[in-house]
Amino acid sequence: MDYPEILHHGATGGVTGSCHQLLMDAQHSLLIDCGLFQGAETSADGKSAADRLAIEFPLDTIKALVATHVHIDHVGRIPYLVAAGFKGPILCSEPSAKLMPIVLEDAFKLGFSRDQKQVERYIKLIEQRIIALPYNAWFTLHDSEALICRIRLQRAGHILGSAYVEIDLHYPARGEKKRIVFSGDLGAPHAPLLPAPKPPYRADILVIESTYGDRLHENRRTRRQRLESVIEQALANNGTVLIPAFSIGRTQELLYELEDIIHSKKLNTLSKGQANKAAINPPLPPGEGLGVRDEVKGRANNNDQPEIDWPTLPIILDSPLATRFTQVYRELKPFWDNEALQRVKQGRNPLGFEQLLTVDSHQAHLAMVRHLASTARPAIVIAGNGMCSSGRIVNYLKAMLHDPRHDVLFVGYQAQGTPGHAIQLYGARGGYVDLDQERYKIAAKINTIGGYSAHADQQGLLRFVTGMRRWPEQVRIVHGEARAKGELGEHLKALYKQAQRNLELLIPSGVNDASL
Repeated sequence: MDYPEILHHGATGGVTGSCHQLLMDAQHSLLIDCGLFQGAETSADGKSAADRLAIEFPLDTIKALVATHVHIDHVGRIPYLVAAGFKGPILCSEPSAKLMPIVLEDAFKLGFSRDQKQVERYIKLIEQRIIALPYNAWFTLHDSEALICRIRLQRAGHILGSAYVEIDLHYPARGEKKRIVFSGDLGAPHAPLLPAPKPPYRADILVIESTYGDRLHENRRTRRQRLESVIEQALANNGTVLIPAFSIGRTQELLYELEDIIHSKKLNTLSKGQANKAAINPPLPPGEGLGVRDEVKGRANNNDQPEIDWPTLPIILDSPLATRFTQVYRELKPFWDNEALQRVKQGRNPLGFEQLLTVDSHQAHLAMVRHLASTARPAIVIAGNGMCSSGRIVNYLKAMLHDPRHDVLFVGYQAQGTPGHAIQLYGARGGYVDLDQERYKIAAKINTIGGYSAHADQQGLLRFVTGMRRWPEQVRIVHGEARAKGELGEHLKALYKQAQRNLELLIPSGVNDASL
């Protein structure tokens, strides 16, 4: 076998289960991510996502795992990797090192045991394995006469701590050098809190994601206004806006945007000298944190149609995991972008504002579901998970999907086979969705803001490649549906042809694929 070579153990049949093995030589290899499969994504042998937890590839040559970021589809199988006998270090960025134990604790509880002593032993083991790497600094993983391997992480702009990976391989005996880049998940420009990713200087081989390889996002510069408009229209129905969102990344971006809307509304109210002619709504069930309001007020106009009072509108974060992540996000302010840091200097608290109500205990969660389902009141609920396949959002959907007063707002990708995809696809037709083996009619209004994705769109992905000073000679397209991978590949071929450059394009289609 010619080295280096790459084996793909996931993210070839869809957008989840990212796991790639870089074979550096016969004795040394490197694993990039080890994530869970989700939704209807299956392997070449027909196994479903639920049946693809075990690690079915040899570990004897794997010297380290590099985690590009801590989303579950990139790190969720680490407990199974450790159980299979992996004993190497886990390399990640400094913010990811803070976030990863929280993610893996949750994954361990879901897949292995809820026994607290076992959980604590496992997390201690993981923490001992983690090596936190600063951005833009080379780390030497291996140095011998036959092979030198250096690794560098660069900001990917996807979630806090996300990185793309540059790997320099030097084979002194044969006088050859190769640079391999794994994109991980690349963020879109103008995302809240995070600087946009910058392309690497060069790559010989590039493994790139393609989640949105077949489409362009809406203009992200105006997405706050779109979010405000969609929510106000939804709340005019005197109901609740349900926003399914993953606990890390999307949730914090939403809180950041909502704080900005509320801040602007407060300034407008003060400048116009408006009095608060408030009508008292029924008290909310007790919450457990941040800016909790026991009563929420809302103005009414002469036509008895609700006029949304943003400064007192409850923003309900119903996810203990998301609350923990949000706290860590606040602790990691040095990694925020300049805009977010300027807001902090102005005395604002983008992730802990007064209207934010957090719901921790399961009892409080059930009380909140009952209250919002039975009362006609404006409220915004953010709950996980983002594809509606599990988590507290499911209870809200069961209780409220049948009611046309309520709205579901999707702000993230919905993988095929997930309840979120079904709601998004069939909701406008008055269809139904299956939740926990029961069928629920969809009468609530369904909205989608495409520009809210944390992934780069087609233009961003192409810019990542063509923005390099030295374009890669080989590009492998992974982490996307077949259409997205195909369209991205066609655009890349056209750009390479136009620039008169050579391109070896590979689109792996099955687990362990090393070629077309």
